[in-house]
Amino acid sequence: MSQTFPIVYLARHGETAWTITGQHTGRTDLPLTERGEEMARRLGERLNGNTFAKVFTSPCLRAVQTCNLAGFGAVAEIERDLVEWDYGEYEGRLSADILAERPGWQLFRDGCPGGESPNEVAARADRMVDLVRSRRRRVAVLQWPLSANAGRALDWGGANCRPVVDAEHGEPEQPEP
Repeated sequence: MSQTFPIVYLARHGETAWTITGQHTGRTDLPLTERGEEMARRLGERLNGNTFAKVFTSPCLRAVQTCNLAGFGAVAEIERDLVEWDYGEYEGRLSADILAERPGWQLFRDGCPGGESPNEVAARADRMVDLVRSRRRRVAVLQWPLSANAGRALDWGGANCRPVVDAEHGEPEQPEP
């Protein structure tokens, strides 16, 4: 029995003021910087010519702006499970400051007081993976609660996952053909 798996393009929102400062940005609804807007337009250029069965975006302003500037706003579907990690008491804080108070803290192991646990974020990610896998076609996901780089490690059950842009970790990557 042959099974078709989707091709998934993961894109993270463009740069925000907190991206520049390195602050943990979860539920704070920040707009894109001018550079972030340019990154979003470049994302649209990189994805130009691709046809997607579905485009999903987080409801966060920065993700919606990225989606619109990339040219997918008219076809995008807001997906609540794509909202970023709820950092709770660590929202807006620097990792160095958190580690000074709580040596050895690791987000993916410890979560955040007053915010989400790793298991809660994983449950949202699992729901998104199931949703995307059900499409069985080319899908774009703008904003991912664990960052676009984390998408490389996810078990997409045979899906071809292609991170396209991650504003927090450098310049946009060219998608594979």
